[in-house]
Amino acid sequence: MADATQDGGSVGAEFDIVVAGAGYVGLSTAVAIADAAPSLRILVVDAAPDEAWRRDTRASAVAAAAIRMLTRLGVWQGIEHEAQPITEMIVTDSKTGDVVRPVFLTFGGEASPGEPFANMVPNVAVNGALRERAAALGIAIRQGVAVSGFIQEPACLAIELGDRTTLRARLLIAADGVKSTIRDMAGIRTVTRDYGQSGIVCTVKHERPHNGRAVEHFLPAGPFAILPLRNNRSSLVWTESRRDAERLLAGDAFLFEIELEQRFGRELGRIEVEGAPRAFPLGLTVARDFVKPRVALVGDAAHAIHPIAGQGLNLGFKDAAALAEVVVEAARIGRDIGALDTLETYQRWRRFDTVRMGVTTDVLNTLFANDNPAVRAIRSFGLSLVDRAPALKDYFIGEAAGRTRGPAPRLLKGEAI
Repeated sequence: MADATQDGGSVGAEFDIVVAGAGYVGLSTAVAIADAAPSLRILVVDAAPDEAWRRDTRASAVAAAAIRMLTRLGVWQGIEHEAQPITEMIVTDSKTGDVVRPVFLTFGGEASPGEPFANMVPNVAVNGALRERAAALGIAIRQGVAVSGFIQEPACLAIELGDRTTLRARLLIAADGVKSTIRDMAGIRTVTRDYGQSGIVCTVKHERPHNGRAVEHFLPAGPFAILPLRNNRSSLVWTESRRDAERLLAGDAFLFEIELEQRFGRELGRIEVEGAPRAFPLGLTVARDFVKPRVALVGDAAHAIHPIAGQGLNLGFKDAAALAEVVVEAARIGRDIGALDTLETYQRWRRFDTVRMGVTTDVLNTLFANDNPAVRAIRSFGLSLVDRAPALKDYFIGEAAGRTRGPAPRLLKGEAI
């Protein structure tokens, strides 16, 4: 039997699992399976060129539950030095030009004693640590090649790659993003909604320390989130209509910074944009099925939601933890890891939580991207009520920490599979 390597891959190679997509969700799924079941042969293939992941300048909020998983897998230790704990979050509801933005809701506290409910981490640090752990576990990674097709065989899939290499695997895991080609090849339909919005993402330096505080301003065009990074820096997720986002990015950099400062405010002193801002279209996409025979969807291939709650990445980590547990337990008792009845256990586990979060973010975006005075008054009143209700605040902190409804996968509790 031929083996694939980090720098190549052989024609006719056979694997137990092929993961399509070398982002954090694809890599964490592969690492979680390999860590608990080292006998399973795993290959990760990714369409992006080699080293492309190093050019990702974004940062993400990693919830406490995901950090427990990454710690258990020996990954967080390579990330922690770049992580910024979020110690507090405040929410305002105002218009863009308002000089004063009343605070309607504040969140503080910890997921557990000494454990912040989330940390902000540069994406490149997460991906790099996962790749390092994957290499230590013997997981092969092939860059610059995508899955171009597959055929069902009696006990496996014959998987064709873009370079005409043919592989065989008992399970194909699609972690290839919101426009997943594997999802389409498997005949899985989606529920979609285009918000007509884009999320502008950039990093800014500022004069004064943020002290770990995250801020979310609900503005008429959508949320404007300021998320703390190390060294007097913050990551911004700025929602605008698609047309306005294109105008802002195509225009003069000086005018962009003026528009940015108007929304950011002056509390942290003078600000300066690091690197080039980028914009991403925002919408809701949920797959009608998360599995087909020998195919499982994870991450954005299964669901993509509005970033208003900052939970997109953490939903993907939950997928990784749940699918890894299902696959590993099936392998241990000699069941077919790619059989539909095995994979449906994963689907039942993840579907409700995913749909619930998709509906929640959809409703929140509809409610807060609305400048109707009556709607603004109602939502402001609702936020102030939540701020005075400790039980509700605890609920929202639990959501931010990545709490799972129902039985949680072991990795999310910091336990081994």
